[in-house]
Amino acid sequence: MPSYQVLARKWRPRQFADIIGQEPILRMLVNALNQQRLHHAYLFSGTRGVGKTTLARIIAKCLNCEMAVSATPCGSCQTCQAIDNGCFFDLFEVDAASRTKVEDTRELLENVQYPPAQGRYKVYLIDEVHMLSGHSFNALLKTLEEPPAHAKFLFATTEPKRLPITVLSRCLQFHLKPIAIATLSKHLQKICHEEQITFDPMALDELARAANGSVRDALSLLDQAIVYNQDSLTVENVQQMLGSVPQQNLAALLYALAERNGKKLLVAIKQLAEQAVDFNQALAELMTLLHHISLVQTIADSTPINDLLRSLAAQLSPQDVQLYYQMAVIGRRDLPFTPSPELGFEMTLLRMLAFNLQTNDAPTTATTAKLSRPADPLDTPTTKIAPANQNSQETTSTSVSWQTLLPKLQLTGLAQALATNCTLCKLTDTKAIFSLATHHQPMLTTKLVERIQQALSQHFNRPLTVDIQLTEDNLYTPLKQHLQEQTERLQEATQKITQDQNVKQLIDLFGATVMPDTIRTTD
Repeated sequence: MPSYQVLARKWRPRQFADIIGQEPILRMLVNALNQQRLHHAYLFSGTRGVGKTTLARIIAKCLNCEMAVSATPCGSCQTCQAIDNGCFFDLFEVDAASRTKVEDTRELLENVQYPPAQGRYKVYLIDEVHMLSGHSFNALLKTLEEPPAHAKFLFATTEPKRLPITVLSRCLQFHLKPIAIATLSKHLQKICHEEQITFDPMALDELARAANGSVRDALSLLDQAIVYNQDSLTVENVQQMLGSVPQQNLAALLYALAERNGKKLLVAIKQLAEQAVDFNQALAELMTLLHHISLVQTIADSTPINDLLRSLAAQLSPQDVQLYYQMAVIGRRDLPFTPSPELGFEMTLLRMLAFNLQTNDAPTTATTAKLSRPADPLDTPTTKIAPANQNSQETTSTSVSWQTLLPKLQLTGLAQALATNCTLCKLTDTKAIFSLATHHQPMLTTKLVERIQQALSQHFNRPLTVDIQLTEDNLYTPLKQHLQEQTERLQEATQKITQDQNVKQLIDLFGATVMPDTIRTTD
């Protein structure tokens, strides 16, 4: 019975075309081989599993293929097959981690001056070359400086900074970058098709993300996932295998924060604790989810959006997303200093809840809120408003601006944020029409519109429907008015301080300077 060959070895590239994610380096190597511009020493650096040793072995085949020296070795001749099987006589592959002594290096280089016995070149492949001792590097320097024409040196390392500068200067260095998640996921899909494995693309995305840019790690995780899932690869099973936090659990945290519901938040945290999750990883994945939400809110039209992200982007304001992300960063940084990871995670979420002043509101009445397409707002954002208390059918009208009316509605949190970015265009006995800039569209949710509608209905003591229309126009909103007034007050305060006689005396006496950033208004 033949033994099973792991995917990382079975799918190890044998040609340059099989290597993924390293196109600039491949282009340089292919051109050098085709043009016969071959350097005597190459240094491949990069993180684990990105193809350093694989590239070196392919170069050894390119140099010694019986057909010709080219970037496309035949792969079928005796030399190519011997290199693939690790038994080519003129390929000296050394693990520097186990042969660090100078005696080992001298023994390796003793026969370098003799011509190759089987191939066209003698190829010395030294893996983890940074592990060599200082004396070993010294023994290597002379050979690297004036190598025989038939000798090529290929070095691989994960820590090029540990190599002496004298060695680096004698090599052509290529730094292999980590593989992008999308590229790695596509590679896993190709392998699953070839291996006839049923999979969910999102499950492979999880594996690619967990591999941290390493192809070897991704294939090892895929091997593990196939054994774990048996029939097919699903997101749920892969997340369980990796110990990842299900996205639905993270979404429950954000929904509770959006509703400012402390009880729901604690219940969601308790559910995570019952699953024995890694809370450091949970914060990292929460940051990733917040990042995706922010992208949706910023470039929604050009980003593929699933229903969960679309819903969260509508529930959370962009300001809250940025605030939560920064708090998650700080919470993750401080996690090692907390009494327990669960306590630190819980306090981070409670801090997110505490930093927003919105309180839980009573359920809204069953009224209909309409979200319509963009419409041109009226020029004058003033309305004819009937008094709240009427003893007869006769009404008295007064002209009131939205900026004056808004503070009386006692709106809070997200509803207040939406209202302050709106302009009131028209108010009738049964309907209020607003305009909202299109870049604030993620804030426009049915729940928030219903809260504004309820507040207006209670203020005027009659049922009103709210119609918020999107527009590209530059609106003069209560928020802009508030910022303008605040700027004017700050300018006035700055002028008073700079003209104050006591301040002038301090400036003259001590050579002081008034720092504008430290000036605050008293109201």
